[in-house]
Amino acid sequence: MAYGTPSDGSARRHRRKATVAAALGGCALVAASTTPAAAHGGGHGHGSGHDRGTSYVALGDSYTSGPVIPTQVDANCARSDHNYPSLVAAARHVSAFKDVSCSGATTAEMWKAQGTNGPQLDAVQRSIDLVTVQIGGNDVGFSSIIGTCATLSSKDLTGNPCQQYYNASGTDQLTVDIAQTAPKVDKVLRAIHARAPHARILVVGYPDLLPDDGSGCYPTVPFAAKDFPYLRDTGKRLNLMLRMVAAWNGARYVDTYGPTVGHDMCKTPADRWIEPLQPTSPAAPAHPNAKGEAAMAQTVLERLERRY
Repeated sequence: MAYGTPSDGSARRHRRKATVAAALGGCALVAASTTPAAAHGGGHGHGSGHDRGTSYVALGDSYTSGPVIPTQVDANCARSDHNYPSLVAAARHVSAFKDVSCSGATTAEMWKAQGTNGPQLDAVQRSIDLVTVQIGGNDVGFSSIIGTCATLSSKDLTGNPCQQYYNASGTDQLTVDIAQTAPKVDKVLRAIHARAPHARILVVGYPDLLPDDGSGCYPTVPFAAKDFPYLRDTGKRLNLMLRMVAAWNGARYVDTYGPTVGHDMCKTPADRWIEPLQPTSPAAPAHPNAKGEAAMAQTVLERLERRY
């Protein structure tokens, strides 16, 4: 993919950031209609369900690594051998598989070590055929947002104290944070393509954490009533940004939100795929459990079967 001169590239990144900000600010929670500039590695394993000659690398944060889910195979990164990359690799019968996802990772950890986990991009070599990447949630501040909103809820259980907090300046800070994360994700995807120009790149979105209908479930999830729809929409904005940045880079977006609706952390233990702040199944708080990882694996597998 040609990126033009340095000045052209800088101007393009500014235009992309402005486009993301406009879309997020307008609550345009729809798929980007941008035509991808390239279809990376479109010939690998289509329709077969088997990629015996395929080498696969998984990049990402804790939603990818699967903290607490048995069996944990990397204590530094809280990585499970039943996370969605491991399930995808097994189902596709890939010839080589490397999972370097790590709990707490931001886009910065694509280029720098995280404890004993080296820079995640180091795993992406020219010979790689398939890359999945799920990143951006920690750049926006998932953990701090959850903690802040839970703390503020006691001020007004029927209101929206968290939304008021993040809108104190007159501009929604979380929308700004998502827009500012877009060029970081864009840089990651460009780096993946530069290192593995023939690879299929799948950008994996985040699942549905809260009821899609905007309802709440205090105290199971300790947010104020009107902050539930606010935080739901924030999650959708993050996924919209990831979808748009994927399209700009000729990558494929994997929607894990839609398939997980109805299995959020407000549901009963039997029905939920995302654990609440006090998990009842092995998983980190506000993270997918084993069922959630399996659901994300299924969406990735279904996306791999589609040519476009």
